[in-house]
Amino acid sequence: MSRKKQPKDKVVQEVEEPPKVADTKSHQQPPEPAPVQTFDDYHCTGNVEVDFPMLCSLLNMKDVPPVIRQIPSAIDSDVTFKEDEDAKLSASPLRGTPFLCIELENDDPLCTRKVKISGWKVNYKIFKAVLKMLPSVTTLQCLHFWQAALSDPMVISLANTSLGSNLRAVTLEGNPLLQHSFHLLLSEDSNLTHLSLRNNRIGEEGARLIGSALSTCKSANKNLLSLNLAFNNIGDAGAAHIAQGLRLNNTLVILSLANNNIGDAGATSLAMTLGELTLQHKEIVERRRMLLHKIQSSLRADLEQTVGGHLSVIHSTSSKGDTKSAVKKKNKAAKKDEKTTETKVKRGSDGKRPQSRTMKSGGKEKLSSPQEDKSSSILTENQGEALDTGNPLLMQSVHRRDGVLYMPGNTTLTSLNLAGNKITEKSLPLFLAALERQEDVGGNLQRLVLQRNLFPADAECYVKIKEMKALADPLVEQNSGPTEEEAKET
Repeated sequence: MSRKKQPKDKVVQEVEEPPKVADTKSHQQPPEPAPVQTFDDYHCTGNVEVDFPMLCSLLNMKDVPPVIRQIPSAIDSDVTFKEDEDAKLSASPLRGTPFLCIELENDDPLCTRKVKISGWKVNYKIFKAVLKMLPSVTTLQCLHFWQAALSDPMVISLANTSLGSNLRAVTLEGNPLLQHSFHLLLSEDSNLTHLSLRNNRIGEEGARLIGSALSTCKSANKNLLSLNLAFNNIGDAGAAHIAQGLRLNNTLVILSLANNNIGDAGATSLAMTLGELTLQHKEIVERRRMLLHKIQSSLRADLEQTVGGHLSVIHSTSSKGDTKSAVKKKNKAAKKDEKTTETKVKRGSDGKRPQSRTMKSGGKEKLSSPQEDKSSSILTENQGEALDTGNPLLMQSVHRRDGVLYMPGNTTLTSLNLAGNKITEKSLPLFLAALERQEDVGGNLQRLVLQRNLFPADAECYVKIKEMKALADPLVEQNSGPTEEEAKET
């Protein structure tokens, strides 16, 4: 009987197992959907081919421009894009087709060195996606926008974005702005070394803002090496603003002002900047302020050093007195009260006398040091002794002559391109005198381009200028701005 009941118990046990059926049903249910990632939460990988489409999709863009990869040849190692690439692209059937062109150092997708958008209108979402990627692309060297219809808010966002650690060259060409916000890229803390702003209709107002960004009495751009302002119709007034910005800028090496309708008035301003300059009233005021600040800093440092010396002397004398009194207390315990009184008297007399001497000597130092600093400041005013070689207003070459303060003009520029303007033969003697002056003071100007202006090629001063610059550096010639062929294409 017991053998027959065992299988029944097994059957009942098999029937009474609903939990297993419930578990199978729970496994068949679809998993809960993962939370949707937002644009702000997305962490870029540094791979443009992955990040750009993802960012565009997170911005709910329907038509996402493709990313086209280019691996440059080993010969092409320039920091900026070649100018003839734009001309080839303008004649190609790809013009107007939205796509993001990137160039890699090698086959590694994480080694993007150039990002380029050419010939198609960029909306704010696309620009936002590009800005989101920039900090993660650590190998990026150049950012290029050509005829991309950028707006002032876009350029302002670019200036305020923390760019990649290696990004040094930015090209924004064929993108006119209503508020002329290009000068924000030349701020004092900007790390850009190459900036091309060709064909942006900058005009006089934009040139004024850019000139102020290059330098004022109180600030100056410290990193920009080359600036291309060709084809911007800045005119004579704009050239004067740029010349004003060159007065106290000691960083810019290459400047192109080709094809800007600059006449003799603007050329005169630029030529005078290359020669000896008379300090303006605001520059004299700022120079005196910096000299006073330098004197005050020196006095403060001397005072702190003197006070520190006095405190160390007082501390040493008091510690010696304490040591002596302790020894006396131990060795002469029988005469404790009398010896203690004597030691206090000795300590007081020993502590007061050197302290009064040091105060007297310190008073003499405080009276003499301002006179010494005043005499040194007078020497600085009259003889031009250098206090701070980093600021042109305080350089050793600043000197007084006939009651007027003079300083050398801009001696940092290596190449100045003024081709295709309206300069006549009247301005040539000024440039010749400026070049001769630069040779006397050790200027660096090696190339002055004056072709296609309103004077004959056999003008006497022009021939002398060409003879002086016949040995120009060929490397400077390649990077000095648009050539005649580029002017025809543009």
